[in-house]
Amino acid sequence: MGMLDGKVALVTGSARGIGQAIAKKLAGEGADIALCDLKAEWLAETAAIVEAAGRKVKCLEADVSNAAAVDTVVSGAIEALGKVDILVNNAGITKDTLMIRMSEQDWDSVISVNLKGTFLFTKAVARPMMKQRTGCIVNIASIIGLIGNAGQCNYAASKAGVIALTKSAAKELASRNVRVNAVAPGFIQTRMTDGLPEDVRKRMLDAIPMGRFGTPEDVANVVLFLTSDASSYMTGQVLTVCGGMVTA
Repeated sequence: MGMLDGKVALVTGSARGIGQAIAKKLAGEGADIALCDLKAEWLAETAAIVEAAGRKVKCLEADVSNAAAVDTVVSGAIEALGKVDILVNNAGITKDTLMIRMSEQDWDSVISVNLKGTFLFTKAVARPMMKQRTGCIVNIASIIGLIGNAGQCNYAASKAGVIALTKSAAKELASRNVRVNAVAPGFIQTRMTDGLPEDVRKRMLDAIPMGRFGTPEDVANVVLFLTSDASSYMTGQVLTVCGGMVTA
């Protein structure tokens, strides 16, 4: 038996990377999966992984900053798979530059996707979860939302907002047995880190006490814990997955 047998999970930003790893992990533990990304065709690879695990899958597309599109995704997931027990808000973007060079558009777009998108999906699943008196929401934040980073004031602000949203939503929904927690990854091995110059990679690694980058699977393992009954008495919490970069 899997840890999530009989559950349905909706994972945003699930075409690749951390989102794909989360979808794979949850499907491997028995959950049917609704996948969401900006374009549904981007989800073919992840959908094949879910189906290979023997689970049902539904691919949906949305601009996560568009309220009507988000509502359509949630209703589409419920129509196709019967319910939504788990929401993982993973969709996010970066537009990095120093604050004095950052355009208003770069600020607005990152806040809209990362923070507004998380708000919209949380709001959209809250009512059905409250009605069924059970549910679990996991928001993918970042250690940058805890410690800041030069050249990422928009991203840092968005992820700090996600953390604050997580704590507030947890207090609002707890009485209906709906839990809301967050995961704050550090430097995770992705296509982006693979392409960095060696000196940049070394500086990043030097900042990590464990001496290695994290993997998408490292994040997915913590998400599984937070979506399972193993964390049934946890809500409003932020778990860092960062190899020791943040210890308080």
